[in-house]
Amino acid sequence: MAEGKSGPATDRDFVIARVFDAPREVVFEAFTDPGHMMHWWGPKGSVVVAARMDLRPGGVFHYGMKGPDSGLMWGKFVYREIVAPERLVFVNAFSDEAGDIARHPLNPKWPLELMSTITFDEHADGTLLTIRWATLPSATDEERRTFDAARGGMQQGWTGSLDRLALYLATAMGATRS
Repeated sequence: MAEGKSGPATDRDFVIARVFDAPREVVFEAFTDPGHMMHWWGPKGSVVVAARMDLRPGGVFHYGMKGPDSGLMWGKFVYREIVAPERLVFVNAFSDEAGDIARHPLNPKWPLELMSTITFDEHADGTLLTIRWATLPSATDEERRTFDAARGGMQQGWTGSLDRLALYLATAMGATRS
């Protein structure tokens, strides 16, 4: 089992990884600059319409996103750990426009908060990005079951987001290695 400051990984965690043809400093910057995140963050077809970030432990990334088939949704990260350019650890939640935690607008049984750990590892082909989502101990049994049942949707959503990131890194950030 992998262990880090965010706690031990469990079989219940959702994990997705991808190698990007870019230096890890560049990939890390794409996750830590709201100007960059506005261009790629979210599932395919979504658009970030507002974003503010206070990148420090205890700081918040608060954003509004319009999905292709949904209205405006708000979300936020509360940063717990930032180790540039290696790791980000934060609590991820849906929110309202004021930044208060809110239920998932499309699934009221979704966990209120998730622990997110993103690692940026050097790789022969660029950067190995690994994202791990885990329910918090405060999650109800129903929220855990909902999380466990949503793995296909999480895989699809993150795949779309990471596809958008790959395109953004290759074009806007000029990160492709020679």
